Amino acid sequence: MLLGLTTSVRAPWTVVHLHGELDMATAPRLRQEVVGLVDTGERYLVLDLSDVDFCDSTGIGVLVAAVKRARVAGGDVRVVCTNDRLLQMFALTRLDRVFEVFDVVDAALDPSEAG
Repeated sequence: MLLGLTTSVRAPWTVVHLHGELDMATAPRLRQEVVGLVDTGERYLVLDLSDVDFCDSTGIGVLVAAVKRARVAGGDVRVVCTNDRLLQMFALTRLDRVFEVFDVVDAALDPSEAG
């Protein structure tokens, strides 16, 4: 399955909406998107995984690399996810301690207003 990517800006955050599967075949596309965004100064990223059905170890590696790249540039990465399997994977790999996980984009953009 293909990975669809769209971006939107809600300053200072750039939201990357992903659709499909994040795996060995599609993860390089996300890596390229993140590198391009951070290199052009968009260092605060929200990765919206709400429509991601599957994520393998390559996808996990890209998520970790995204956090590292953004933080080295003085930014941050937040993740939006509602998929129980992905949330379990984040907990098992302790990635839920590496980046904040939210259930909706609005909460990731402004955690102080999260209900």
